[in-house]
Parts: sequence; structure tokens; C-alpha cells
Amino acid sequence: MLPVNSGGHTAYQDFLLVNLRKHYPVPDSISPSTWDIIDRFWNLDLSFTDEFMRDKYSVFGPKPRTPSCMQRSFLLSIDFKVSSLTDWAAQLKINPLYAILSGFEFGDTPGVGTFYDFLNRLWDSDSDNLSPHIHPLKAKVKKPKTKGSKAAPVEKVSVEQLLPELENTVFCIEHQPYGSLFQLYKSEFLDQSVSKGLITPDSLALAGDGTPVVTSHRERKHRICDCASKGIMDCKCDRCFSQPDCDIGWDSSRDCWYHGYDLYMLVASDSESDLPVFPLLSLASTHDSHGFLHCFFRMKCFLSGYHVTKLLLDSAHDAMPYYEYCRRAHITPFIDLNEKRGIKLPYKNDFTIGKDGVPVCREGRRMNHDGSELSKHRIKYRCSLASRKYGCSCEHPCSSSKYGRTVHVAMKDNPRLFNLPPRDSDAWKLEYNARTSAERSNKREKLDFKLEDGRHRSTKMWYCRLYHILMLQHLDAWDMPFESALRKLILQAA
Repeated sequence: MLPVNSGGHTAYQDFLLVNLRKHYPVPDSISPSTWDIIDRFWNLDLSFTDEFMRDKYSVFGPKPRTPSCMQRSFLLSIDFKVSSLTDWAAQLKINPLYAILSGFEFGDTPGVGTFYDFLNRLWDSDSDNLSPHIHPLKAKVKKPKTKGSKAAPVEKVSVEQLLPELENTVFCIEHQPYGSLFQLYKSEFLDQSVSKGLITPDSLALAGDGTPVVTSHRERKHRICDCASKGIMDCKCDRCFSQPDCDIGWDSSRDCWYHGYDLYMLVASDSESDLPVFPLLSLASTHDSHGFLHCFFRMKCFLSGYHVTKLLLDSAHDAMPYYEYCRRAHITPFIDLNEKRGIKLPYKNDFTIGKDGVPVCREGRRMNHDGSELSKHRIKYRCSLASRKYGCSCEHPCSSSKYGRTVHVAMKDNPRLFNLPPRDSDAWKLEYNARTSAERSNKREKLDFKLEDGRHRSTKMWYCRLYHILMLQHLDAWDMPFESALRKLILQAA
């Protein structure tokens, strides 16, 4: 039998009001923090879930649970920090508030199998993972020599080769295993944040960053060959991996190895609440420069109506192909320079480029930024000791002019080292400071919503948990009425 929810969101609100009056006639018996969650779910309309998932059920068999109630209950389990579906199903049977908020009659709540069956319907693939369990051994990430540094990439494909390949690839959301999850997330949460003015898709500033997601304490694999019986212990034959989409990576923030995923998150840096836009789970060994490309070009295909105008990235993305692409796509890049990729290069033999991209004269003094000529697409720098009235006070002046030595640096010479606005300007620093919005968003997912507490074995379950956490991030950012309408209705009845 197909699921039916004739009353929609209004029916849920009526159900919640009646049952709260019955089980909690005194609103003060519920803590203020719990009331905040109640009010948000009271106003959260999940009617689209019932319409969207109708075709995912069979016309035969018993009547299923309402999809919107199942989704709401899964969201509540994350919001109340219950990471195990087994524990959550048990809580629904003993805690009337959890059952009522989900939309279930107390005493008639779904079991663990019903939740897993619902999440299976959200995964558009017959396999629980993106890759097969049996595959060759992967190259291990090398530990960096400097503490706090990121590990060197293990990818055999360079950014210069990968970027044009992904740029010319058309990704269809219907072909992705997480397609249904993305559709629910976009329709019920991302689009709502756009309508509320929290995200501006016409002029979007994106901040990107990768973060480790630990799924287990060690890598689980076993042999499928008979090399060990022959005395060959270090064979390179294929292995059967318990989590085929995970591998071992290096966590630079904790200076340790970990097994799991690399979560790359794109965040609207100009939103006040650091709202996430699009996530992607990759192998733990994936370098951020590759993780961004896979995530960004998928987002451009899935959210074709979004126009990106700014990119805010850290030094792991400091590669020339990024700047060249931004120029073609009319995107302003705000990317920190990486010292390992050659910054202090000789330029025109009499001055060098400093760490932040500012010219340094032969005496070792930084030149002052003296304006930008947008029409000629170049930046002007002037000697820091020059005075129009007294001339240059340097002992060994490099120009006889009272105006002092000037240097015009064209963007076309090296778009990586010279930006508009310049890296030493207040405008660049102010904009780049918003890059930390990606780190704050990752912190909310991992610490506030306990992403890593899932302890799942399949990519399917990790994506289900991740996307519902993103939904809660958007829900928390929406403004709620100062006075609870639901609380007032309960008090009126009392």
C-alpha cells in the first residue's frame, strides 16, 4: 500500500498539539532547550517528502509509515544526540515526547528495521558503497616532515590534468546514489534558506575546506588469494575491504593517521550562519586540491542556477590552474599563497616577490601599494621611502625621480602572485577572513551534531547521516518567532 498523508503539515501540527496537551499539559515541565527544538519542528514542513517518496513504495503489502514522520524522527535522533538507530527506536517506545514530535502515537512507534528500510529508499543504488569491496591495495600517504603540515598528494593525476576533465564533464544528479538525499535537502532546506535571504545564489561567495571523518580505528581487510599458503606474505594481490570507499589518511590538525573519509564542504561564506551548500565524501588520502575540484564541478551541475563570484580557499589550493579557471569563469579568487611553490622568485632582476605577493626592492624593503588600474588590469607599487617633496631617502636609490621607483605588475604576468584586490590590501584580508566559515561549518557537523559518532560501515549510511545534519544546520539558522505559538495554544487549553 502506498503511503498517504492527506492532511499534510497541518495534520502534523494538530496531532502535536493534541498529544502535547495530553502528555505535557504544563509547558514548564519541558526544558527551554527542548522547547527550541519543538518550535523548530512545529514550523518545519516536510510535506514534499511524502510526495517525493511516494513512487519508492509498493502498492502491495501493509500500510507503511508516513515518510515525513520517518524523516522527522531521524532528524530528531540527530538533534537529540542519539547516534544509534537501535537506541533511538528504544527511546521512542519509552519517551512520549520523542514519539509525539516524530508524529507517531505513543505505543505505536517504528522498529529498527523500519528505519533502515526508510533510509534504503533514500539511497538510489543497489550497492551500499560507491566502489566494490574487492580492489587493489592503495598507495599510502606519507607522513609530512613538518608538524602541522598536510600530507603530500598521492594522486597520479595533476590538478592541471584533472581540472579540464571535470570542467567538461556533465554530472547528473539522477545518476548519483545520493540523488534522493540531495533532492530532499535542496527542496526543503537549501531553497528555503535562499527564499529567506540567507543565501544569495545570484552572487555566491564560496569557501571550501576538507576535514577528516574517522569511521573506524583501523582498516579492515582480508586476503582472497592463496599467496600466504605459498609463503608470499607481501603480495600485491587484491584484498576484500570492509569499507571500500575509505582508506588511511593523515590528519594534520592532530598529527596522526586515521581511517575514514575526507569530507569536502562548500559553504556560503557570505551567510551569517556559515550555511553549507554542497558536501562530498572522498577517500581519506584525497588531497584538498583534488577534493575541491570533484566537489565544485558537481555542485555547478547540480545547482546550475547558482552563480559563483568569489572563491575563498587555503594554501592547499594554490595552483596556477585554479587562477586560470577563475579568470575564464569571471570568479575572483581569494587563495592563500603556499611557500613551497615558489614565491620569492626574481622578477625583472632588480626586485623580488615577497611572501604575500608584494614586490620587494633590492635593498629588501617592501614596496607600497599605490593603486590599481582596472582598465589595464595591472597593479601599481611605489618605493616606500620616496617623497615627492624630498625625493628618496634610501642610501642606494634605484631611481633618480623624486616620485621614487614605481613598478607596474600586470595580472597576465602571473595571476597566482598578483590579485585584484592585492593580497596586502585591507579588502583582500577582510574577504579572506570569511574563509573560516568552512571550518566553523565542519566543526558544527563533527562536534555539535556528532557526525563521527555514527560508526556506520557503508557509505550509504554516512551520506544519510551527513545530509540530515546539513538539514539541521539550515533549520537552526531560520528565525523563529520570539513567542512560541505552540506553547501559547497549550496554555490557552489549560
